Amino acid sequence: MGELKLPVILTPGEDGYIVAEVPVIPGCTSQGRIPEEALANIREAALLCLESIAEEGWTLPKECNPDIGQERGLSRVCNR
Repeated sequence: MGELKLPVILTPGEDGYIVAEVPVIPGCTSQGRIPEEALANIREAALLCLESIAEEGWTLPKECNPDIGQERGLSRVCNR
């Protein structure tokens, strides 16, 4: 299975949690108490969103092409 690298934005939430968002997947957000937890949670959310995307038949933007790898993952590209 190929690895799909998606941008993840981490921002501090008003409640003290870290909010994680995948901006190329509308509505794909999660949170965690620490950055590592937020990243683990957004990875799970993104995989579920990708399953729904496949079922509904729409695609991600061109810049999100999969690389060859052993599993799908997420890359943290922005940490505000």
